[in-house]
Amino acid sequence: MCLAIPALVKSIEGQEAEADMGGISRRISLWLTPEAKVGDYVLIHTGYAISVLDQEEAEETLRLFEEIQAMEEAA
Repeated sequence: MCLAIPALVKSIEGQEAEADMGGISRRISLWLTPEAKVGDYVLIHTGYAISVLDQEEAEETLRLFEEIQAMEEAA
C-alpha cells in the first residue's frame, strides 16, 4: 500500500519546492506537476508532488489523518 500526503507549497525554485506538511517543511520535486503554484496543495509521494489538490479536498484529508492519529493515541 502506498501513502500520499497533502502538502502546501510555500516557495518554488526551478522544479523544486518547499512544502509544509502539518508543520514539517520539506523540499519536494515538481517534475510531475509543473502547473503547481505557491499556495497550492499538492499530493506528495516519495518526495514528488504527484497531483495538485483543491484546498477543500486537502484540508479534509488532513483532518482525517488527525482523526486517525487521535484514535491511535486513545487506544
